[in-house]
Amino acid sequence: MTAMADVTTPARITDDRRTAGTWAVVLAACTGQFLVVLDMSVVNVALPSMRTDLALSAPALQWVISAYAIAFAGFLLLGGRAADMYGRKRMFLIGLGVFTAASLAGGLAQEGWQLPAARAAQGLGAAVLSPATLTILTAAVPDGPARTRAIGTWMAVGAGGGAAGGLIGGALTEALSWRWVLLINVPIGALVLIGAALRLAEGQAGVRRRVDLPGALLVTAGLATVAYGIAETEAEGWTAAATLVPLLSGLALLAAFVLVESRTAAPLMPLRVLGVRAVSSANVAMFMMGSATLCMWYFVTIYAQNVLGYSPLQAGLALMPTSAAVVIGSTLAPRLMVRMGAKSLAVIGLLITASGFGWQSTMTVDGSYLTAICLPGLLMMGGAGLASTPLATLATSGAAPGDAGLVSGLVNTSRTMGGALGLAVLSTVAAARTAGSGTSAEITAGYALSFRVACGVLLAGAALMLLWLPNHRTPSPKL
Repeated sequence: MTAMADVTTPARITDDRRTAGTWAVVLAACTGQFLVVLDMSVVNVALPSMRTDLALSAPALQWVISAYAIAFAGFLLLGGRAADMYGRKRMFLIGLGVFTAASLAGGLAQEGWQLPAARAAQGLGAAVLSPATLTILTAAVPDGPARTRAIGTWMAVGAGGGAAGGLIGGALTEALSWRWVLLINVPIGALVLIGAALRLAEGQAGVRRRVDLPGALLVTAGLATVAYGIAETEAEGWTAAATLVPLLSGLALLAAFVLVESRTAAPLMPLRVLGVRAVSSANVAMFMMGSATLCMWYFVTIYAQNVLGYSPLQAGLALMPTSAAVVIGSTLAPRLMVRMGAKSLAVIGLLITASGFGWQSTMTVDGSYLTAICLPGLLMMGGAGLASTPLATLATSGAAPGDAGLVSGLVNTSRTMGGALGLAVLSTVAAARTAGSGTSAEITAGYALSFRVACGVLLAGAALMLLWLPNHRTPSPKL
């Protein structure tokens, strides 16, 4: 008898290699996003050491944080469109290269001005890198459950980066020096650069065309100016000229951007993208959720240190369960979406988050770790993890292939600008409540009021999602 040829093994090997290659892409994308989100928060606990070592003034110290946020928010849409036009791999490598080089420059800074400048360059690299990570991921994984799992992984890793910032920053600062909160990016970035250059395949969703330079300049200047104005509110207040002039100027620039985009033949952001219900509703929901949840880390960390007396490292360790909650929520979300749908899961997740904010608003000066930090944090960030994945999935699935990078940038812009605005508003709320008092009781009362306001924002966001989010993925419009 002639033996039958085994034709299944080569096919299985091919499938295994394809799967391994796909998840290598997911790993590269997630690592890039981890670094981007990590550097939003990792420097916070190192600020006192930075100030002492480089003799930074108080305004200069604030710009160590603000420079990154402003550059990141200002260039996100341009970075997203660049991935569509010039290739995802190319922009991923460029963004990661700029980010890594700027991290090295910041870690080696010798003069006070060099550190904020390096942080601004980091933000620029992050704005190019972050949209490319999500676009690479969605292009590598077919639409369906596999893509949802991949996006859930991406969201979990990004959330973990933000959550781990305080712990990593505290550990590096105490064990080595503040410089290592930036230098740690260099070996990781170099390894990912090499791996991405060898393993990532280039993909260009759209055709290369003339860059909408007026639109790019207007939206970048508008977002950066608005972000600058928001950053000034904490020091100057909302009614000072230093705040109002950039805020109003930024809004005028954004209005001019909308006008230009409605008339140009090849716009940076086609307004039809916002006409897709899934894209517009998911981004508004992401903005509202970001305005509350991204502030949680700041307020709880300050509360733990200034009121409860935790050290920076202890504060980071105290938030580890909260960090785990957001990662677990993002990991479970893809499975739950299959059973209950994206809209239902997003609304439920936001309601869980709101309940955590309500609990956190009962904080006291002598609160225990379990009831004042741990359990409210589990609800706040566990719910946020459940809601983020369906929102990102709805937004990216509702976009046409040629707009994938733009929509990825828009998702990140919504979340980042929401967080920047929310922190400014809630900090003002807390400061108004304390009325200049430095007592622990008044500081705690100010933070508690901020959490109550954030809870209201989240409940309003849940109601908006019930009315506006589509019940299922909206197909891309045929143009």
